[in-house]
Amino acid sequence: MKKIISVLACFFTLGVFSQTATDGDKIQGVWLSGSGKAHIKITKYGDKYGGKIVWLKEPNRADGSVKKDDKNPDKNKQSNPILGLNNLLGFTFEGDKTYEGGSIYDPENGKTYKCVITMEDANTLKVRGYVGIQMLGRTDTWKRVID
Repeated sequence: MKKIISVLACFFTLGVFSQTATDGDKIQGVWLSGSGKAHIKITKYGDKYGGKIVWLKEPNRADGSVKKDDKNPDKNKQSNPILGLNNLLGFTFEGDKTYEGGSIYDPENGKTYKCVITMEDANTLKVRGYVGIQMLGRTDTWKRVID
């Protein structure tokens, strides 16, 4: 009897952990930023989540040249195109539809912010970038484009 209870307890525990991992993976997909200027593809790498810019409404400047990361404080990165840029890094699923511990990079001003992401529902993210404490930040609403 003790063996059966132990085995059932193991299966229950494993089921809870695998369900949590699956819940965390729900963030994966392509998301439209609040401004409508970019699509960001969020994927999992190891036990973290991150994102990269996979579409820009206006990928080129008025002169036809590709938009570059020219506001980046690292001069070696200023010639990199914005399209394909990793702008979300290091997020961990904390449960309750929340992803923390990551950062978001804004190529429009070249700044990196601490960030928390909350899934409001299957198709809506609240992305909060901040400096220092969360109260000193701004929340952007992203909408799912593709799973």
